[in-house]
Amino acid sequence: MKVKIIALASVLFGLAATSCVSNKKYAELQGKYNDLQSEYNSTREQLITTSAEAKNLTSQLEFANKSNEDLKKGMGQLKHTLDKSLEANNQGSVNIAKLVDEINASNKYIKQLVEAKSKSDSLNIALTNRLTRSLSNDELKDVDVKVLKGVVYISLADNMLFKSGSYEVSDRAMQTLSKIAKILKDYKDFDVLVEGNTDNVPISKTNIRNNWDLSALRASSIVQVLQTKFGINPQRLSAAGRGEFNPITDNESEVGKQRNRRTEIIITPKLDDFMDLIDHAPESND
Repeated sequence: MKVKIIALASVLFGLAATSCVSNKKYAELQGKYNDLQSEYNSTREQLITTSAEAKNLTSQLEFANKSNEDLKKGMGQLKHTLDKSLEANNQGSVNIAKLVDEINASNKYIKQLVEAKSKSDSLNIALTNRLTRSLSNDELKDVDVKVLKGVVYISLADNMLFKSGSYEVSDRAMQTLSKIAKILKDYKDFDVLVEGNTDNVPISKTNIRNNWDLSALRASSIVQVLQTKFGINPQRLSAAGRGEFNPITDNESEVGKQRNRRTEIIITPKLDDFMDLIDHAPESND
């Protein structure tokens, strides 16, 4: 697509420079150039959106895989119970009626697990969509939202929040933080923990001793911005620094280090509140 635009632009320039074509023909070519430019911009926007959606679906798949592992463990426990009961039966020391009751109870428990997993997946997807729909495509590249077991994790890339080695919040981050603050205000009864994380490269600032200090200072900076700039009740807020000791990937590559340099905003609702989110979540104002 981009090659087509460049080629058409070259034709337009050549025709205009040599004055070998009528104004009507030039206008027609100009129109085609504008159409191709619009199509290119639209295709690029769709690519960014698709990338953000793929990132979100990957997180949901990871959670589903973990839930499946829990179900497998439940099945294993049921088999163990059944094997023990059969062994006792072979020895003439088990009550058949009791064995049937245990099997029925185990089957009921497995059914409840499956239903709970299905409902949990639906809640997680719906809540993630509500939290992310007010963010632009550019913001979604630096913001990762997950919902795991009723807890919301909003992970922000540090290169969007701070300058390298600094804990001063950048102007660029304010717009994104304002949208996150709106989410926090919508769910005003939830506690909010802000965690700072770094890579394993030692800090070289004279006024910051180590990565523990840097991560804690960055978390504290975000907490104070949420309080002073956006009016979040400070009684709901906590700040914590985890230094380099809570990585989400290895630090062997620059990409890995960049992913580990992050600030996480963790929203922890009560269980009853979480189950009501889908029916009562406030509408966002885009």
